[in-house]
Amino acid sequence: MFRCQVCGATEARSEVVSEVFLIDGLPVLVEGIPALVCARCGDATFSRATTERVRRLVHGETPPVRSVRADVFA
Repeated sequence: MFRCQVCGATEARSEVVSEVFLIDGLPVLVEGIPALVCARCGDATFSRATTERVRRLVHGETPPVRSVRADVFA
């Protein structure tokens, strides 16, 4: 059963999302991640298998499909 770690809601929908992770202080965009997204607050939750796959991707298992420039605001 799903329970959102942010707001406690119990309803979620399956979606494919994109997330930015900081790896060694640098932003890395990962697209096409399957996730359960909370129907109330929109927080994305990943399965253990998906989390492990993303971890391997961002730590160099495969080269990125492309690189993009990003603006930074503080």
